[in-house]
Amino acid sequence: MKNKDSKSAAYSDKSSRIIPMTLMLIVLCGFSFYLGGIFYSENNRFFKQNVAPAIQLRKQAVEAPHQIESVEVPECSSDYQDYTPCTDPKRWRKYGNYRLSFMERHCPPMVERKECLVPPPPAYKVPIRWPNSRDQCWYRNVPYDWINNEKSNQHWLRKEGEKFIFPGGGTMFPNGVGAYVDLMRDLIPGMKNGTIRTAIDTGCGVASWGGDLLDRGILTVSLAPRDNHEAQVQFALERGIPAILGIISTQRLPFPSNSFDMAHCSRCLIPWTEFDGLYLLEIHRILRPGGFWVLSGPPVNYENRWRGWNTTVEEQKADFEKLKKLLTSMCFKLYTMKDDIAVWQKSSDSCYDQLTLASFPPKCDDSMDPDSAWYIPLRTCLNAPSQKLKKLALESAPRWPERLHITPERIAMVPGGNSGGFKHDDSKWKVRVKHYKTLLSALGSDKIRNVMDMNTLYGGFAASLISYPVWVMNVVSSYGPNSLGVVYDRGLIGTYHDWCEAFSTYPRTYDLLHLDGLFTAESHRCETKYVLLEMDRILRPNGYVIIRESNYYVDSIAAIVKGMRWGCQKHDTENNVEKEKLLICQKKLWHSKRSQQ
Repeated sequence: MKNKDSKSAAYSDKSSRIIPMTLMLIVLCGFSFYLGGIFYSENNRFFKQNVAPAIQLRKQAVEAPHQIESVEVPECSSDYQDYTPCTDPKRWRKYGNYRLSFMERHCPPMVERKECLVPPPPAYKVPIRWPNSRDQCWYRNVPYDWINNEKSNQHWLRKEGEKFIFPGGGTMFPNGVGAYVDLMRDLIPGMKNGTIRTAIDTGCGVASWGGDLLDRGILTVSLAPRDNHEAQVQFALERGIPAILGIISTQRLPFPSNSFDMAHCSRCLIPWTEFDGLYLLEIHRILRPGGFWVLSGPPVNYENRWRGWNTTVEEQKADFEKLKKLLTSMCFKLYTMKDDIAVWQKSSDSCYDQLTLASFPPKCDDSMDPDSAWYIPLRTCLNAPSQKLKKLALESAPRWPERLHITPERIAMVPGGNSGGFKHDDSKWKVRVKHYKTLLSALGSDKIRNVMDMNTLYGGFAASLISYPVWVMNVVSSYGPNSLGVVYDRGLIGTYHDWCEAFSTYPRTYDLLHLDGLFTAESHRCETKYVLLEMDRILRPNGYVIIRESNYYVDSIAAIVKGMRWGCQKHDTENNVEKEKLLICQKKLWHSKRSQQ
């Protein structure tokens, strides 16, 4: 009995303790639930007050124009007056001498980019107007005497008072460039009837050859590096003649394949027979089937010229035979020869069918697009013309000026390209240019000669300016649709470029820059201020800019360029589209304060 009672008492004692503990646990759970509700309520109220406005602000940022304060951009020092960032002689020592590759494009890293305005030379004047500029320019605008001192006997140019005079002489045309071109036209009848429209002059000197051809309906890209021939390309552009900095070295030239109707070298000092004819292969790539390569100078006419070339007749004869052999292996045919001029024609027939990967030079495989030409290494192989393009050959292409508005066959190679889209683009730009003319009276006058379309598609802007006294450098983005072949098929000229880098030209070389949605397309890659600083570098004082952009960018661009001494006006487009605006600016002529001290 005693044990039984003790167990019953113990059990009763435990039960009495469990009940209060259970009640306490229930109370604690309820209190915790109550506190959690209060916390959630306060926390929810906090997020409603802070997250919603953030979302609203982000939405407003997308819809509202991008705002930025104007900041005055400082001047660069006077020793930057002819600064070419990607072909800067001050940086040449960093690169090798192999095949003169130090003269190719080598752009500075981001940390070395200049954030200042390139000043004009002291006493800089507004350039002489076209067409007078073809024969003369102000000495103070291009104050370099090397060519005048070293080439005076060849009549490249001469200094008279405050001007340089360009008499049209050259190393291989002592009787003047006019007589030289007359002989060339007799040898190549296609130069007279619109068959030949586009040309490239490698090692162009002061571009007298390209300048003479302008009156004959042939548009030439004059090409030369920045070398000891001080400012060849700058002289050309100051004269109002198309030109660009470049050299055939280790990389392809920035042009698509099968583009030029003619290529020219007049004593250009390019070692054509070296490196297994690598440089000739590049000429073959950019030359249209049926196109012509013209060579004057060594080793042509070596029998009569060798004494003036510091060589022997045997060496020149061997070099000429090697040249002919190389060109034959590349499907070139010797077209004609007379005096100092030899002309080869690129084949457009079955010659390429005989080429294999085992030939010399071998036929290129399909691993490399022949149109890719932005920092692309040269290859020792031959690019055969596409068999799919029946009208690529020179003899099949429309003649100038009909080809300007005929839909090129290569339109099918552009993503989304077709005949309807091409014609729509052509019509659209006629309307746009008509509207531009109402806003910019200088367009069509002698105030504007050198023009750049900074991001063209088919060259529609340039085509609409064809009746004006201008030439247009059409730029196609190296990161966008590859439509530059279409531009050349129309009889226009252009180049590939990436606007995150500096353009291959000297300062103060363009009268008008035009862009259409460039910042919308490239702002994710290129910082706006650096693109605008580059535009300022290449724009002439008193030059103009037409910026066609989304409303989001226009105000911020206007603020930045105000600090660059541009005056701008905002306008509606021809269709009064609210989301797209025009910003028309003019760069002021100013002289460095430092040079005046």
